Amino acid sequence: MGTAWTQIKSSSAIPDMTPAVAAAPAEPPPQPLPTRETFVARAARFSLDHLIVPAQTREQLEILLDKLRYQKVLFEDWNLQKIAPGGRRMAINLYGPPGTGKTFCAEAIANHLNRPILDVNYAELESKFVGETAKNIVAAFQAAREDNAVLFFDEADTILSKRLTDIRQSADYGVNQARSVMLKELEGFDGVVVFATNLARNYDGAFVRRILGHIHFPLPDLASRKRLWQLYLIPELPCAPDVDPDQLAELAEGLSGGEMQNALIAAATAAVRRTGDRQHLTLADFATQIDHVKRAKRDIGNYDYGEPPDIQTTRRTVELSELPEDVRQRALADS
Repeated sequence: MGTAWTQIKSSSAIPDMTPAVAAAPAEPPPQPLPTRETFVARAARFSLDHLIVPAQTREQLEILLDKLRYQKVLFEDWNLQKIAPGGRRMAINLYGPPGTGKTFCAEAIANHLNRPILDVNYAELESKFVGETAKNIVAAFQAAREDNAVLFFDEADTILSKRLTDIRQSADYGVNQARSVMLKELEGFDGVVVFATNLARNYDGAFVRRILGHIHFPLPDLASRKRLWQLYLIPELPCAPDVDPDQLAELAEGLSGGEMQNALIAAATAAVRRTGDRQHLTLADFATQIDHVKRAKRDIGNYDYGEPPDIQTTRRTVELSELPEDVRQRALADS
């Protein structure tokens, strides 16, 4: 019997009513080291030809990719290795709001380089055991070396965040240890690492300096929104004649590609609930759902994605009599 009391072995025996002393909780068994199967590369599915971003973002990306293409010229013929011995390594940071194509781009980079991609998320790295997160980081880089894969860290702010200066417990030490190991692995990795984040301002400065290129993924401009709608409005969708990519691009100002997809799905759902010849998507359906997405962004999604703050200053003219006495005296003296 699995109770805290001694089991009665026979009906004639006098039961021992003394509570059993609970054993001290056993130490958790040591966590196994990450296996090779923990980090497995896969084929990249997307192409740079299908990446829809503003022209400036694409140009920044192409410059970084040409650095790989012309490595021999840059570092041997032009001898850049003399002044930048570690310049051959390629670490790229993609930052900007959610839904702007960062994850798509990471996979497209791998496709462009004819390499597999090895995705790593923080849950696969983090461990409650001090020191194990650092070992997982080492294992991820080693797996990428063996597979010649592009190593991709999504939500990289969780991994590259600022190191702690006030160490109060072993877990704090483990965080800093993991950051230091990540820096060391970046220094010694000759492959391609791609980081993506919505919160670039959380990065530790040491990582910022070691990343070759930081590419901003802004919300799509008008031309990009038009191309996205042309992509999303597939032939199978029963759209009314008034649905036009140009108008939708105007309506969707301020939305990311992912948010435009959400509005499309919501508009299609509204249409499918109707019956008969009314079961098609209208411009009004799109306008309504785009407005819902925008309202949700205003009410809920006020995040800082690493962009310079947009500070709005309100000015007004005040009478001298409104100023405090000491300020008024200084103003009179200056005049």
